[in-house]
Parts: sequence; structure tokens; C-alpha cells
Amino acid sequence: MANYTLTYSESAQGFPSFYSYYPEWMIGMNQYFYTFKNGNLYRHNVNEERNTFYGVYTPSSVRSVFNDVPIENKLFKTMTLEGTNSWDALMQTDLQNSGFIEADWFQKKEQSWFAFVRNIGTVPVGQPEYALRSLNGIGRSSAVTFDTGIAIINFAVTISIGSIMSIGDLFYFSEPPYDTPVLGGQVTLIEVDLRRGVNRVTIDTTIPDTVPIPIQDAFYLYVKNAVSESHGVLGHYCVFDITNDSTEEIELFSVRSEVMKSYP
Repeated sequence: MANYTLTYSESAQGFPSFYSYYPEWMIGMNQYFYTFKNGNLYRHNVNEERNTFYGVYTPSSVRSVFNDVPIENKLFKTMTLEGTNSWDALMQTDLQNSGFIEADWFQKKEQSWFAFVRNIGTVPVGQPEYALRSLNGIGRSSAVTFDTGIAIINFAVTISIGSIMSIGDLFYFSEPPYDTPVLGGQVTLIEVDLRRGVNRVTIDTTIPDTVPIPIQDAFYLYVKNAVSESHGVLGHYCVFDITNDSTEEIELFSVRSEVMKSYP
């Protein structure tokens, strides 16, 4: 377990900050802060390389929470930073733990850093991702035909494939009791002509980790790219961790998120 140095804030009436250095002794003198480590004397706040103590560098990190109207389920869509630099961000709620933003994705708008929240997606999709809005159900198939490297899944004309499915989405199926999605392939063709009775999806079954479709009437769903679709994270509150690896002086004043109520 790592050791830290804590600082007490009289205004906050608590210990808001943790420092990576762990001195043997510390003292303040002549408006400077001194510490001893391994028998050596160090004066703080004078070196040009920030976040470096006793020759060891550690990134800056901040953890806090968005918790307005805690009884309502919400989508946390964006993050806005008021400060001099963008930061890497990780976001997790009581329902999901997959939100993230890379520092390079922030755009500077009116002196604020703005970015959409992305989701970490795995292939095949796992249990923590079942709540993601990038996952959409279709229904049970009426027939499945196979050819070299492909499968053609037909649906009754009463079933809507949906207008947001696109080429490249991953196609999953589930056998009874329909509680465990399995990767069937990747969408290569969508054909919908209800007047002619055409309502089908063609998938590539040669991509890694696919499983052969064993029955004709499995339940199907598709999953869009969780990073590019940017649906945000779902939950009653959102804990965020932001990290910055700069060795120069930076400032951070506030962190905000665009939040919308979720209607199931």
C-alpha cells in the first residue's frame, strides 16, 4: 500500500489533498517548506518541474462527483473543464463504469475545454455493457441461411430492424432463455423492403470471436461502436477521476457535465 502526505484545509474543515511524497520530517521556515528524505534536505515549490518530489514524478489527479438530484436516473453526456489545460477523464456511476475521455479529445470553446463522454467497449460485449445505449435489441428471426463466410438473418415484416443500425455494427444472438448475448458477426448489408417482404441483415461470420448460429429463431441485437457513438454514462450519480501528466504549472477552476434525465 502506497504512503501519502495529507494536507488539512481550515476552510473545508477536512483533508482535501493527497501528495505523492512521503518525507521523514517536515518543517516550515522563512516562508519556505522543507522536508527531509533519506537524510537529504529538500526545499519545496522552487523546482521548475512540477509534481516531482525527491526525483520521482507522479501525475496530478482529482476525484469528485456529479450528484445533483440524486433520486433521478440521468445520462452524463459531456465534461467541461474550466482551466488552462485539458485532462484525461474516467467516469463511473452506480450503473456503469465505462465512461472515459482522452485529453486530446477536448476542444477549447470560449476558454473552456469541452468533450463528449465515450464508453469503453469490449468485443464480445460483456455484462457491464448491457446497460449501454449503444446496444439495441431487434427480435427473433424467422429464418437464417448460410453461405461462405456470411449469414443472412431474416425477420418478419412486423419487426422493425431500426433506422440507426449501420454497416460495421456488431451483431449478437441469444438462445433461450435469451439472457446471454453471443457474437454472431459484423453487419455488412441491411435490406428492408416491407412491400416485397424483404427484412433481413447480412453479417460477416469470419471476424474473431464469432460463434456459429445454432437455431433459426434466436433473439438478435446489435451493438454500435461504444467509443464513436458517444451515448454518455447512465446512473444516479457520477464519480469522475481526471488526470494530468504535465510537468508545467497548470490551473483547474471547475468541472461541469451536461446532464439529461433518463426516461426508461
